[in-house]
Amino acid sequence: MSTGPRPPTDPKELDEMPIETVDAVVIGMGPGGEDLAGRLARAGLAVVGVEGRLLGGECPYYACVPTKMMVRAAESLAEAHRVDQLAGSARVQPDWAPVATRIRDDATNNWDDTAAVERFEKAGGRFVRGWGRISAPGEVTVATTEGPRMFRATRAIVLNPGTAPMIPPIEGLADTPYWTNREAVTTTRVPDSLIVLGGGPVGMEFAQVFSRFGAAVTAVVRSRILPKEEPEVIELVSKVLADEGITLRTGVETTRVEHDGERFTVHLSEGEPLRAQGLLVATGRRTDLSALGIGAIGLDEHARGIEVDDHLRAAEGVWAIGDVTGHGAFTHMSMYQARIAAADILGAATEPARYHAVPRVTFTDPEVGAVGMTEAQARAAGLTVRTAVTDLATSTRGWIHKAGNAGLIKLVEDAERGVLVGATSVGPVGGEVLSALAVAVHAAVPTATLREMIYAYPTFHRAIETALNEL
Repeated sequence: MSTGPRPPTDPKELDEMPIETVDAVVIGMGPGGEDLAGRLARAGLAVVGVEGRLLGGECPYYACVPTKMMVRAAESLAEAHRVDQLAGSARVQPDWAPVATRIRDDATNNWDDTAAVERFEKAGGRFVRGWGRISAPGEVTVATTEGPRMFRATRAIVLNPGTAPMIPPIEGLADTPYWTNREAVTTTRVPDSLIVLGGGPVGMEFAQVFSRFGAAVTAVVRSRILPKEEPEVIELVSKVLADEGITLRTGVETTRVEHDGERFTVHLSEGEPLRAQGLLVATGRRTDLSALGIGAIGLDEHARGIEVDDHLRAAEGVWAIGDVTGHGAFTHMSMYQARIAAADILGAATEPARYHAVPRVTFTDPEVGAVGMTEAQARAAGLTVRTAVTDLATSTRGWIHKAGNAGLIKLVEDAERGVLVGATSVGPVGGEVLSALAVAVHAAVPTATLREMIYAYPTFHRAIETALNEL
C-alpha cells in the first residue's frame, strides 16, 4: 500500500518548495502501477513512479509469488504422503529451511527491489522512493527521507495505492507479536501451533501450508470460510481441511488476545480460549484514501474506494487502478486496468473495462477457481438461472488420480440467453481448468456450442462436458 507519512500541507511551506514539471506521476508502483508507468515511459512521456516500499508492490515480495512457492512446497509433502495409496511407501520429513531460502533468494532477492528499479529506469521512467499525496489539482507532493519533493503532472496522475493488512480492533491484539502475511512469508521457522484469524483465501492458504509443515492449526472465522465462493465449494474445502487436521471454528468472534512472552491466548465469543505459539491475522485489507489527498480533487477521502469510469478515470487528469477501484484485489486486475488506463492517457483507442468475467483462484489443495457470478449473485440480478454440479472425484480422471482427487465443476447459466454467466472449478488443477470456463463466460459462448465441443479424454477439464449435460 503506497500511503504513509504525509508530505507537508502548510500552504507557505508548499509555496516555497520548487515544483518539477513532468507528464505523469504514478503513485503506487505495484504490478499495475509499474506496468502502466512503463508503458507511458516507453511511449516517450516524462514519468515519475512513486513508491514508499518496494517497487513491484506486495505481489512479488509478500503475496502471489512467495506464497505460491510455499503452496508448492506444501503440495509436494501432501503428494509424498499419498505414495502409500498409489506406489509403495515413502517417509516424509518436513523441513521449512529450503522454502525460506527459496523465497529469500529466488523470489525476493532478500526483499531487494534494485533489479525492478533498474528495469523501470531502463524503460525511461524515474523512480522516487517515498509517499505520494495529491496536494492540489495536477500536483503531487512526495515525502522522502531527504525531504519533500513536488511534481506538477501536465498529463496524468495515476493512483495505484494497493492495500495493507486490516487489523481488527480486538482488545489486546495490538500489543502482541502477531503475524500478517508479511511476517508469515518472511518467517524462517514454522510454529508448533498456529491460530489463524480469518477464513478468506489468504487465511486458508496459510492455514493449509503451515499445517502440512507440522503446525497444529486452528482457524477462527466470523462467518464461513471462503465467503465469496459457492456453498458446495465451502462444504468440500471445509471437509478437506478438517480431514488434514485443521480445526475450523466458524461463526465465532475473537474478543480478546493475550501474549505471555511465549504463547498467544485467543478468547472467543463462545467456547474455551485457544492457545498457540503463533497468531496470523488475515482479516482483510484496506486503503487509507485520506493519505492520498484525494480530497484536493473533490473525491471522498472516507469512501471505501475510488469510483472510476470504464476507462479508469477518477477525476479530471486523474486515473485509478488496482485494489482501490473495488473490482477485485488481484494482480491480474491491476494489470488489466493498467493497459486500458495507459492507452486512455496516451489517447489511443482501447476497449472499455468490463468485469463480467473476472477470474479468481484460491491456491488451497484442492485449488478453487471461479469466474463471473455465483448462483446467488445471478439470482439476485434477476436472471433465470439454471445450474449444474458434477463431482470431479467420480470423473474418469478423478478415479485415475485417486488420492487427492476432491473437486467439482459448477456451472451457472442464464437460461434465457443460453450462456454461462458464472462457473467454478475445484480440483488438483482447478485454476488451470478454469481457463476454459473463463473464455466461455467472457465471450458469452452459447452453452449449445460448448456441448458441441470435443473434450480430451481422460482429463480433469472433461468434467465440464459432464456438467453441461446436466444443465
